[in-house]
Amino acid sequence: MTKPDPARPTFADFEALDLKIGRVTRCEPNTGAREPSFCLWIDFGDPGVLQSSAKLTDLYEPDDLVGTQVVAVTGFAPMRVGGFRSDVLVLGAIVDEGVVLLRPDRTVDPGAPVA
Repeated sequence: MTKPDPARPTFADFEALDLKIGRVTRCEPNTGAREPSFCLWIDFGDPGVLQSSAKLTDLYEPDDLVGTQVVAVTGFAPMRVGGFRSDVLVLGAIVDEGVVLLRPDRTVDPGAPVA
């Protein structure tokens, strides 16, 4: 058995993340951010609606995002992005054109855990 590399994340590190499905209920430009981004309000069931500032402006318009489900990391301490409180990290794939959201291919309940 090889010795774990302390610089690499472990499976336990992944398990410590709280990934959940949420549904975007509101979206508007984050005019205070240094880079173009959106303010998102996302319903996670219980614990309710949480906020995120997300750099999704290259491929999405606000109306595209309202009602869509997203994958996000919850449980982080809130931070401020351009004066907006960001509670969660919305996940996406980084491509040449921008960020493509990661989302379920079927509708699931808000707050569903991601494995």
